[in-house]
Amino acid sequence: MNLSSNITLSRRSLLAKGSQAIAGVALQASPLLSGFAYAQGSDAPEKKEIRIGFIPLTDCASIVMASVLGLDVKHGVKFVLDKQASWAGVRDKLISGELDMAHALYGLVYGTHLGVGSTKKDMAVLMTLNHNGQAITLSKKLASSGAIDGASLAKLLKTDKRDYTFAQTFPTGTHAMWLNYWLASNGIDPIRDVKNITVPPPQMVANMRVGNMDGYCVGEPWNHRAIADGIGITAITTQDIWKDHPEKVLATQGDFAKKYPNTCRAAIAAVLEAGKWIDASLVNKNKMAETIADKSYVNTSVDVINQRILGRYQNGLGKTWDDANHMKFYNDGAVNFPYLSDGMWFLTQHKRWGLVKEHPDYLNVAKQINQVDLYKSAATAAKVSLPKDVLRTSKLLDGVVWDGKDPRKYADGFKIKA
Repeated sequence: MNLSSNITLSRRSLLAKGSQAIAGVALQASPLLSGFAYAQGSDAPEKKEIRIGFIPLTDCASIVMASVLGLDVKHGVKFVLDKQASWAGVRDKLISGELDMAHALYGLVYGTHLGVGSTKKDMAVLMTLNHNGQAITLSKKLASSGAIDGASLAKLLKTDKRDYTFAQTFPTGTHAMWLNYWLASNGIDPIRDVKNITVPPPQMVANMRVGNMDGYCVGEPWNHRAIADGIGITAITTQDIWKDHPEKVLATQGDFAKKYPNTCRAAIAAVLEAGKWIDASLVNKNKMAETIADKSYVNTSVDVINQRILGRYQNGLGKTWDDANHMKFYNDGAVNFPYLSDGMWFLTQHKRWGLVKEHPDYLNVAKQINQVDLYKSAATAAKVSLPKDVLRTSKLLDGVVWDGKDPRKYADGFKIKA
């Protein structure tokens, strides 16, 4: 499908149409969060221009649309979007201060805060950007050998002895944890039974095409792209590993959050409004897909993005289904709250796989990183619903329940671990 024929809205017309749509679905912003009310009061953003890094993935959309629709300016700041090539680059530029904020992997932020694999730097999660919407792709070669899901992959590994290589996008990140959890849930040790490598998201498809890996976990659109290119199949979506799991976050340095709290609140408000706009209608989701498909952002064809953002899935082997638990950016505000238990879960998996040697102070670390009070003040002013608790309960695909109440026991309770 030709990209230019799909992008029918110019930036100017999208702004105009988006503004009309926002009139119907916009957050009920108080004067605290009105871009026109900052000039006279102490609530003015301390820093007017925010350089925000992003990786070309569908889940950068709420940050991109906040900029394209002018919602950043509405709330008194200007997003300067900076496309990055890898998560390591995002991490390094957050540490150095070259980026003020970033679209980031949840676990990357926690790993950086603890100094796992990098310089230790106090970090902050301002909000969750999205739930769901990642997947695990297996090569067509594996599928032709009978491996199309976890059980059949485990069987193949036992009967066809060779080296198997699986890729994730960053050692402490979400994709590494989803891949490891899925493999282990099927009796495959992700450290001992397979080779586990790191590949930047936009390079996954090319590496699978030349045979560098048997499978990978990544965000969209790079799973659907493998199907469109005829080189891979979807074995499982991450929402089938953990329904409504936390995924990307809006991250910054801890010092930035302390020094520029009003700037952070303005950024949260703008992204909240963009997420609400995306989730409001199928029309808006299609407009979003048309926008982020551009080479400035994800650089792919619109049809590779828009099918799964609409919940229309296929596995590459003839199976199709409608998934109500596809990628969500707002969902009446349920997506965006920075639950302490969400951050703590990644710490339990870092401990499980030996990325940290000793049990961290799970709750205290989460309280340091997740800026719950900053988020609450921005969300309250914007009349976005807040949960009653900073912990939430979930059941993952293996039936194990995570509620954040005993992270040490949870981390130590897995049969397969480092």
